[in-house]
Amino acid sequence: MAFFSKLKDKLFKSSSRLEQGLDAIVEDGGEETTAPDPVIPEPEPQPEPVPEVPQPVPETPEPAPVPQPVEIPEPAPVDPTPAPPPPEAAPSKGVLGRLFGRNEAKAVIRRTLDDDMLEQLEELLIASDMGVDTALRVTSNMAEGRLGRKLSTQEIKQLLAQEVARVMEPVAKPLPIYPKRPQVVLVVGVNGSGKTTTIGKLASQFKAAGKKVVIAAGDTFRAAAVEQLQVWGDRAGVPVLTAPEGSDPASLAFDALTRAQQDGADLLMIDTAGRLQNRADLMEELAKIVRVIRKIDETAPHNTLLVLDATTGQNALSQVRTFRDLADVSGLVMTKLDGTAKGGVLVALADKFGLPIHAIGVGEQIDDLAPFDPEEFAAALTGLDQT
Repeated sequence: MAFFSKLKDKLFKSSSRLEQGLDAIVEDGGEETTAPDPVIPEPEPQPEPVPEVPQPVPETPEPAPVPQPVEIPEPAPVDPTPAPPPPEAAPSKGVLGRLFGRNEAKAVIRRTLDDDMLEQLEELLIASDMGVDTALRVTSNMAEGRLGRKLSTQEIKQLLAQEVARVMEPVAKPLPIYPKRPQVVLVVGVNGSGKTTTIGKLASQFKAAGKKVVIAAGDTFRAAAVEQLQVWGDRAGVPVLTAPEGSDPASLAFDALTRAQQDGADLLMIDTAGRLQNRADLMEELAKIVRVIRKIDETAPHNTLLVLDATTGQNALSQVRTFRDLADVSGLVMTKLDGTAKGGVLVALADKFGLPIHAIGVGEQIDDLAPFDPEEFAAALTGLDQT
């Protein structure tokens, strides 16, 4: 739950935007009603007049036929007729309700779920970068069997979180670990997506889990990327193999795999360049890396991770399409969810591509990258308290 608390805090931009939008939608055309606090918007709460606690006559429940042969006028002052005195029963029930904090009437704004409201919900989700198709699918599922029902903001948040979690559930998969050693993990993504930091965090976490890790700084065109990896390597106690600036990344990958085999490493993580300006060059570079490492291990790479920056919004979708063509992407890592008000793009990615989402990042610290949990993400995105 520690990461959930951090995720909820860091996703404040997204959740507050959704929450404000939902409040505005419900208030637009909604009306104030007095009803108990909503739990789950399944059956409409009905007033129950029958279960009034019959407290006025607590001693009469055992009406023995002939318990008093002699007429003693002591227990008789309470006549069995005054059983229904509502003026006395009602206040005592109200007091008990207040004492236990239950059934206390609260003013809640509710709005009838109709086509107009659904259209406004769709627009809000599209504005949060959920995408048109995904927003339509989510809202239609929310409306199923509920059209004409009056819903509050809290109830809509619950429904929305349920639908988001349902979309994300099939893609929430940790990075698979294979018995093959070393397991080669090729990491791709555009420059600035958080690729280098993600490699460092993953390497550090695997090392803490008892795995022997080697990093290859394959983005030989950016000195800053190499230096950053070396900092993470020193911090985690993981060796980082480098090559002179501008040298052949495929040659470095070959040397790194040879070294990883010699050292008996469990994992080899290879950073790559992320220049999309010239896709032909990048495609050739990635293809060459794969060809070269397959001379040593024909099954490599065993994972190809695509690192995406959440702040790019809908551009993340085009990046997935591009890298899926350039490399055989096996899973996604989404970073910088703390820096965007459009966290819904992750829902669109899951819905459109169905690629496994291995981890999400919400900051620069090592524990700011964690396995993807669909229910925690849905609750944090919608601003719903998770109990």
